[in-house]
Amino acid sequence: MRRTFAVNTALGALLLAAAPAVARADGSDKILEFETMAGVSRPYVGATNPVRGLGGGGLPWVIGRGKGEVRSDGRIEVKVRGLVLADDPAVAPAARLTNPSPTFRAVVSCQSVDAAGAPAVVNVATGPFDATPAGDAEIEAALELPSPCLAPVVFVTNAALRWFAVSGR
Repeated sequence: MRRTFAVNTALGALLLAAAPAVARADGSDKILEFETMAGVSRPYVGATNPVRGLGGGGLPWVIGRGKGEVRSDGRIEVKVRGLVLADDPAVAPAARLTNPSPTFRAVVSCQSVDAAGAPAVVNVATGPFDATPAGDAEIEAALELPSPCLAPVVFVTNAALRWFAVSGR
């Protein structure tokens, strides 16, 4: 009885130790998970001060809620609610707190290494996904991420890859 318990305990420990390796092998491990996003604000509005090579949207944006994840096999999920133009004097009063873009894209930005071995920023974009006038959208896609993909950041952009929201605060 004691031997059976000891063998079962050892097998259980072995299976638990092997589980993370299995997750890595099938691409299911998360390389980024986020529960917050920030809208583009001054001084990042426009192309003057790009973040990771991406210029901001032409006007300030706010977001009610944004969350998502990126997996090592390139699968990405992003859910935004209330991603709209800010209540800002630069925005026409009728356009404030609305989303004028019929589609959004997600961009995963990675610090990586180029062919010469130098540091590089690599931005990989999804195709377009429908967005509502209230600024709601759900993006699910599979991307080919660079290797390595260090310090990933997720942006929600328009078709021209001008960002409206970014992971973090």
